[in-house]
Amino acid sequence: MAATHICKVQTKRVIINRIHILFHSLAILALFYYRFSSFSNPHISLFPWVLLTIADLVFTFIWAMTQAFRWRPVLHDVSGYESINPRDLPKIDIFICTADPTKEPVLEVMNSVISSMALDYPPEKMAVYLSDDGGSPLTREAIKKAVEFAKVWIPFCNMYGIKTRCPDAFFSALGNDERLHRDQDFNAHESLLKSKYEAFKKYVEKESGDINKCTVVHDREPCIEIIHDSKQDGEAEVKMPLVVYVAREKRPGHPHRFKAGALNALLRVSGLLSNAPYLLVLDCDMYCHDPTSARQSMCFHLDPNMSPSLAFVQYPQIFYNTSKNDIYDGQARSAHTTKWQGMDGLRGPVLNGTGYYLKKKAIYGRPHNEDEYLINEPEKAFGSSTKFIASLKENSNQDLVLKEFTNDLLQEARNLATCTYEANSLWGVEARFSYDCLLESSYTGYLLHCKGWRSVYLYPKRPCFLGCTTIDMKDAIVQLIKWTSGLLGVAMSKFSPLTYAMSRMSILQSMCYAYITCSGLLAVPLFIYGVVLPFCLLKGVPVFPKVSDPWMLGFVFVFVSSHVQHLFEVLASDHSVQQWWNEVRIWIMKAITACLFGSTEAIMKKIGIQKTTFRLTNKVVEKEKLDKYEKGKFDFSGAAMLMVPLIILTILNLVSFVGGLVRVINHNNYDDMFGQLFLSFYLLLLSYPTFEGIVTKVTDKLRKKE
Repeated sequence: MAATHICKVQTKRVIINRIHILFHSLAILALFYYRFSSFSNPHISLFPWVLLTIADLVFTFIWAMTQAFRWRPVLHDVSGYESINPRDLPKIDIFICTADPTKEPVLEVMNSVISSMALDYPPEKMAVYLSDDGGSPLTREAIKKAVEFAKVWIPFCNMYGIKTRCPDAFFSALGNDERLHRDQDFNAHESLLKSKYEAFKKYVEKESGDINKCTVVHDREPCIEIIHDSKQDGEAEVKMPLVVYVAREKRPGHPHRFKAGALNALLRVSGLLSNAPYLLVLDCDMYCHDPTSARQSMCFHLDPNMSPSLAFVQYPQIFYNTSKNDIYDGQARSAHTTKWQGMDGLRGPVLNGTGYYLKKKAIYGRPHNEDEYLINEPEKAFGSSTKFIASLKENSNQDLVLKEFTNDLLQEARNLATCTYEANSLWGVEARFSYDCLLESSYTGYLLHCKGWRSVYLYPKRPCFLGCTTIDMKDAIVQLIKWTSGLLGVAMSKFSPLTYAMSRMSILQSMCYAYITCSGLLAVPLFIYGVVLPFCLLKGVPVFPKVSDPWMLGFVFVFVSSHVQHLFEVLASDHSVQQWWNEVRIWIMKAITACLFGSTEAIMKKIGIQKTTFRLTNKVVEKEKLDKYEKGKFDFSGAAMLMVPLIILTILNLVSFVGGLVRVINHNNYDDMFGQLFLSFYLLLLSYPTFEGIVTKVTDKLRKKE
């Protein structure tokens, strides 16, 4: 059976979505007619009316951009990838990036390394690069131990057809299904492997407590070390891929460009040492859960009809530690089951930062002109290394040869990883991973689409990659602040999807990117509503039509329509009504906190008041936080300052609801104020976790005083 792929348009969803867009748009137009025509009404309070009209305009803009995702959702699927002849498979470089062993546990990093080494792919055609941006002595020691363990782990996986090739996952509840109905030989072999893994785990966890090893070195020379050379595997030895440890040079005063800088350093080092035409990028906590992911992606990359314009195949980010009651929406259901499928019908999804197979030539050139920088002034584009440029030209000619890792070659690799190599070149500018945004992958993917490349979104039944999501409010907010700030910065730059992209991609695709970059602006209308409504309710100033007024039906329709559409998408993706409620609640909580701070930060950076700062998400899972999360209880520890806007608006809404209700009862003006009372009560229901957090905080302080 030949390897094939299919693309299926989700016809029912398309029809439902377009009908909804039509009726919802008509209702919105009616509301704006009411809003603007009422400006001549002397009985309205002009200032609140103007503010709410502005808020409604921003809401409508964001909603309109969102509809591009719903216009033509598709599903891709593959088959026959197991039968691809190993000789026809191209080489792959695997990039795994880590930056701080105190926030990104070394054991998780090593599990990602081991699982990627164990992919169902010819080992001589793979190379695994670990970028240690922290330069930690422990990480360098641990990867050597990990490779030794892989020598017994990979044969075990191949012998018994193990799919869960991350050892930590296999020996946990996630691997239970693979241990069922096995014979005694398997059980004995598994027991031996488990003891070896526990010894390795114990070593890493013990050494992680040594602050001299588990630390970040900020001033260091570049270090390139071949941990395992696949060319030296003998006939009787286990066949494993090339494994390389990379710690690029860092010096105080020299910009290192965060993850984008690390990825570009890996592009250069790998281009010299292994020179694969494709690469897989993984976050350090994202391990390979299905060993066939590379073969599946090659169903697209090896298709002669698609390959010339295909830049990357993106897999969804799935998380193993999300609970059934995912209160923080850590799984990002809306993005992975609605938005990316919608973009897939418009020349492909955004580059997600991890779990994607990318053609290297795509970030060096344009479709049908991939070698433009190699032909025209390659030194200006790629730097001064003649060996590196010659290696890229070998790749261009498909003349790949196994290299001997001589001292001269490794010294050249170290030169490629220095602070000063990129000076006077186009690294991070015209090509490669861009330095103009902290979200290097998303922004680079956007630029690839602007150049005419396309992408594919593949969502197989078995997740190909599993990672660890945030399980407390602080980390969730900090992560979204980073995303909002970076993406809104793009929206305010000359590369804004509303201007730059309009002539370079379809209007619908540019609308998708406009939503992605501008969604942080939702903080503005929510904050306006959060302030204006309570004060108007307290003073008895109506801002909605009377219940008896036919115009009220328009407001009711828009409110119900948007919630029903959201509920439909949640249920269609096999989730529950509880999940829908969780998403609505956390959406408002994050918008009032993370989006507000992120938008403010983006504006301050734009006008030069604040410099770019990088926030590394904490990947350490604490048992107390995990217990709270699994019980569905919010954890606000460490997030007090970040929660201030939400707490203020929540208390203001509570006071206004009580005061407004008393006022309505006294004045008997239910008809005028019902809309505001209902919306205030609805927001109170959504604010229950915030009230609970406030009460818990006050109670804890009183106990400490006692």
